[in-house]
Formats: sequence, C-alpha cells, structure tokens
Amino acid sequence: MTDPIEIAREVAGIASDTLATNITVLDISQHSSFADVFVVCSADNIRQLNALREAVVTGLNEKGVRTRRAEGVAETGWILLDYGDVIVHLFTEEQRMFYRLEDVWSEAQKILVIQ
Repeated sequence: MTDPIEIAREVAGIASDTLATNITVLDISQHSSFADVFVVCSADNIRQLNALREAVVTGLNEKGVRTRRAEGVAETGWILLDYGDVIVHLFTEEQRMFYRLEDVWSEAQKILVIQ
C-alpha cells in the first residue's frame, strides 16, 4: 500500500471502527509541498485518543505502512502521525475546535467525510 489516498482511506476506516468522530480526509496536494493528504478526526476523551492512535499505527503496520514520525501525546489533545505523503491528526474535540485545521486548509478538496 503506497498510494496516499488509499492509505488515507484505510486510516479513515480504522478510525471509524475505533469510534472516532468527524473523520475528514483532505487532499492538500495542490496547496502543500510537504504532504498530499490530511486525515483529521476526533476522539471523545484522552483514553479514546490513545486507543485511536494505537489502532491506526497497528492497522497500518499490518498493511506494511510504517509511521515515519509521531508527535504529541493524548494528554495534550492532539497526536500527529506522519506517513510521508499522509499526515494523520488525531484530536480531542476541544483541541480540534481550537486549531481549526479544516478552516486553515479550506481550499483543500474534501475526499471523504464520515460523521
């Protein structure tokens, strides 16, 4: 699995199965030189955020996709997982509303939205 859109869709599926909410996949390729796709999703609490991180990392590892870098911890309300052309943002709802990534990247095309 190497296609950024395919990886992002896999992340969205894993996130949905892990009860993440408001899952959005954004195509940022026309607006960014550092990545092609953002996956943004929310968790209800810190424990769920940890579970979500673990599920995404494990699920992609099983598909042969390795995390290049991870930043943040659940206690801060924002975890970033770097898969090269795919950047995964895992938020608590409070932090997501604060950083408003979808507003910052409003010109990016929404590929997938799972409420």
